[in-house]
Amino acid sequence: MNEQLLEAFQKALITPKKIVIIPHKNPDGDALGSSLALNAFLIKTGHDSRIITPNEYPEFLDWMPGQREIIKFSQLADESTQLMEDADIIFTLDFNQLSRINQLASVVEQSDALKIMIDHHENPGDYASITYSESSKGSTCEMVFELISSLDHDQIDDAIATCIYTGIMTDTGSFRFPSTTARTHQILGTLIKKGAQPHTIHQKIYDTYSFNRLQLLGTALNNLKKIDEIPVVYITLSQKELNQNNFKKGDTEGFVNYGLSLMGITLAVIMIENEKEKIIKMSFRSKGSFDVNQFAKKYFNGGGHINAAGGVSYLNLDETAAQFTNAVMHEKSQFNV
Repeated sequence: MNEQLLEAFQKALITPKKIVIIPHKNPDGDALGSSLALNAFLIKTGHDSRIITPNEYPEFLDWMPGQREIIKFSQLADESTQLMEDADIIFTLDFNQLSRINQLASVVEQSDALKIMIDHHENPGDYASITYSESSKGSTCEMVFELISSLDHDQIDDAIATCIYTGIMTDTGSFRFPSTTARTHQILGTLIKKGAQPHTIHQKIYDTYSFNRLQLLGTALNNLKKIDEIPVVYITLSQKELNQNNFKKGDTEGFVNYGLSLMGITLAVIMIENEKEKIIKMSFRSKGSFDVNQFAKKYFNGGGHINAAGGVSYLNLDETAAQFTNAVMHEKSQFNV
């Protein structure tokens, strides 16, 4: 973080403020971890700070320090709206377009609060007065660590360290994605010294599968298909299959990585039907130079990072699979086959 940006944060937080922190809809470990860490820091330094999520988050994140105090807009819309209207500052974390927060977007747009973005995705929007954006970072949690450390390193306690460690771990694929740097590992070392317990965090995130979730994984792997001639696989899950396995939010987290774990595979995608929203939600993962950010933007109304992105299709599941197959075949030259 450069000096000018740090000075902007210091100026904004020099006196106690009413603050609202908003992560993106369907918050993951990074969105929730960065929000909880920043919220804890702001409260410790004298601010009246609250977190408002657009909706629910997965059960495997409901152990994180401070999460019980989170307000869910989907359950408490009036209270959430009032807090945003009264706020002096609104932080938006782990997203850079207001479309990522559903109904909260209009409230944020109309608010007179100082808006601050902290995010690591590409192509940030221009809605914030202070924008801390670094697409080279593997997680927003890493950026929040840099901010907190620069403002007052001594305030980092075991709870803040745990939240930040969780977000870094989940958004870097347990530190195996290319965005994991020497600096990332330095930060992890500091977080462990501050009280984060890696084995406990890993166990709470990855070793808490329900029987239904494991059965759903079996269904997903049974649906795995490879596209001939190119190193690409895809997984489909229909609404019927989700219902048969008593699907809960977060149950499909990480499923796409199983496709990418196959020897010789460069690109994997999972396509998940959502009958209620009438969409197919898509998650893309790649190895090497295949840019799923650009691919998702070009074909599936999405985006993200070079090796990890999301997208959406408004066709049915079979049509989406066919469109995906045609799209990757059109990009065949990128696979060097």
